[in-house]
Amino acid sequence: QLQKDLEEVKELLTSTTRKRVRDVLLAEKHKLELEIKNQPPPKPKDVAEEEKSSMGGYTVKINNYGWDQSDKFVKIYISLNGVQKLPAENVQVNFTERSFDLLVKNLNGKNYTMTFNNLLKPISVEGSSRKIKTDMVLVMCKKKREEKWDCLTQVEKESKEKEKAAYDTADPSEGLMNILKKMYAEGDDEMKRTINKAWVESREKQYKGDIPMDI
Repeated sequence: QLQKDLEEVKELLTSTTRKRVRDVLLAEKHKLELEIKNQPPPKPKDVAEEEKSSMGGYTVKINNYGWDQSDKFVKIYISLNGVQKLPAENVQVNFTERSFDLLVKNLNGKNYTMTFNNLLKPISVEGSSRKIKTDMVLVMCKKKREEKWDCLTQVEKESKEKEKAAYDTADPSEGLMNILKKMYAEGDDEMKRTINKAWVESREKQYKGDIPMDI
């Protein structure tokens, strides 16, 4: 836009004959030339894109983690490549008595979040913290009471209790069948072949046992 203005001023200078108008145009020409000179050079597209991405693009929800516990802490390990290179303020964790949420900003052009609601037991907000390690964030939840946690959240506990109830049936063979069905559904091809073979052999034995000896 500035370049177009300059060209127009130059064109007017060639056609004007009045000294006062010419002086005004020359001053404007000088001003435009300075502005153009001081303009930053246009950035290549890839540099512009890189800068845009460093501002943080879309948000990714973290689903993979590991956890461990000591008498005083529940520790959640979240793997994130290169997280140690970020400024410390880009890794934020907010704690409440029964939840925490993690936000990692601008890691390789993405934001990462993880939220845990309904923790199994209350934690101390003041005593909880986070540590940044190589390719990992460690979230330290300080237990209010020094006791063992069976799982991380109330939802996990309820899910385990329902699963256990399904197997604790009055009929032991029914409980075994439920376990076999679950193993078959979740197993690989080898596991399915093994269960099928055992099932066929079991049926054959039952069938042979039912046949009277005199036939």
